[in-house]
Amino acid sequence: METNPIPVVTVQTSPFDDQRPGTNGLRRKTAVFEGKKNYLQNYIQSVLSSIDLRDRQGCTMVVGSDGRYFSRAATEIIVQMAAANGIGRLVIGHNGLLSTPAVSCIIRKIKAIGGIILTASHNPGGPGGDFGVKFNVANGGPSPDTVMEKIAQVSRTLEEYAICPDLRIDLGRLGRHDFDLENKFKPFRVEIVDSVEVYLNLLRTIFDFSSIKSLLTGPEQLKIRIDAMNGVMGPYVRRILCDELGAPANSAVNCVPMEDFGGRPPEPNLTYAASLVNAMKGGDFGFGAAFDADGDRYMILGENGFFVNPSDSLAIMAANLSCIPYFRQMGVKGFARSMATSTAIDRVAKALKVALYETPTGWRFFGNLMDSGRCSVCGEESFGTSSNHIREKDGLWSVLVWLSIMAARKQGVEMIVKDHWAKLGRNYFCRLFDYDGVDPRVAFYLMRDLEAVITDKAFPSQKFAVGSNVYCVERADNFEYIDPVDGTVARNQGLRIVFTDASRLVFRLSGSGGRAGATVRIYAESYEKDPERQNRETQVWKMLTPALVVSLRSPNESL
Repeated sequence: METNPIPVVTVQTSPFDDQRPGTNGLRRKTAVFEGKKNYLQNYIQSVLSSIDLRDRQGCTMVVGSDGRYFSRAATEIIVQMAAANGIGRLVIGHNGLLSTPAVSCIIRKIKAIGGIILTASHNPGGPGGDFGVKFNVANGGPSPDTVMEKIAQVSRTLEEYAICPDLRIDLGRLGRHDFDLENKFKPFRVEIVDSVEVYLNLLRTIFDFSSIKSLLTGPEQLKIRIDAMNGVMGPYVRRILCDELGAPANSAVNCVPMEDFGGRPPEPNLTYAASLVNAMKGGDFGFGAAFDADGDRYMILGENGFFVNPSDSLAIMAANLSCIPYFRQMGVKGFARSMATSTAIDRVAKALKVALYETPTGWRFFGNLMDSGRCSVCGEESFGTSSNHIREKDGLWSVLVWLSIMAARKQGVEMIVKDHWAKLGRNYFCRLFDYDGVDPRVAFYLMRDLEAVITDKAFPSQKFAVGSNVYCVERADNFEYIDPVDGTVARNQGLRIVFTDASRLVFRLSGSGGRAGATVRIYAESYEKDPERQNRETQVWKMLTPALVVSLRSPNESL
């Protein structure tokens, strides 16, 4: 306990007009947070002020980061401002590190009012990279639109913030640290906790660890290769997969968290996890996985580098939940996917006779479904999958689901995937293009004009010839979502064109990148029931689609 009360200081400031959080919080170049005077402080004050004063006084919050550059300095500022704003207790991961799934887990476990996560997900780190601040609410999930709007409203009129600049905390010292503050009746408490333990205990209640351990250590040992990409997942991979489940220590690579993630974007895909892909292609490993910076996204590879599309991964997990003790006990309530994600999981839902919910992009839309008991498993095309055990995407949970399926079925990754295709058909799916840095006005007019084309009464039943393929439009619209729980409506969530053979084109403006300008994403999907045609490269469909997109410019030139 500090002997002299620490003063609370009010600092005058001016508002910023660009602090409305997006899909994944507020993301900017690191230089903006670090270099613009009061930029971080203003946003943290806006977050704290968005919580009703009566709820804020004496409450508990969780703080964690993916370890990227500026995280330590930002965490210290958050501690100082939380104390000054009446927060009673902060729970922070050791050295400031907590994965996003772990933050969600701890919020729910200790019934915190929310949590602040310092991450820009898969975006680059370092002084020249990106930084982000994300606020999760009491259910452990991302802020809903109402909370984001309240934060934005506060940020636009903010004139001052409260801080305890003399408060110092050692993030490397585990345990409780109490501080007396001026004009406060109760001490302010900071608890530095083991980054892995609470999350690990939750996973123990979900999976059959003995079965997974036998798979990784038994006479027919499955050799695995796990790339933590120098993000926050290193300690989780070593503690859970190696120490707890018996995988050899050399199964885990790039497990030391680094402020710049080793100089590469911490994005688990075939481009940025190329070293893992090359290692898998050698044939020495039967299972491979990579995680992004904060541990909510993942990539799965099979022997010889067999790549599992994230939409396929979601569907295959959903089809094999009987392999997981948690779902055998709790049952399966329903599935959900974002509109841009492939419809592969829809076919699983139909086969299992459970509900399927199609939502806008953004994990926050799954929260109401899970809180109301409607949804057990959900996912997005951007390598994010999870269940109702928390309210965030969960990369390591997804890996353990795959290992559980392999242990139960005694099959490799490729065989599991191809068996799934044989039973339910294959959904060829890819995110064709990401147009970053588009002038926002140009992006707006592009989407407006395209919507005018596809919603014209003459557009349905149009036919487009691309090579030897003919695509006939069945329907097209601007996706609108009505939440089945509270009736809230989300409009203008993406343009979609559905063809009579179940192929789809989706055009969507993205709000999560944090870069200057807008991002336009284009997705393509084609369904194939014939097993003889299920082993083509996705690139074949990817080559056909631009021609189809171009043909939309002349919708009246139908066949």
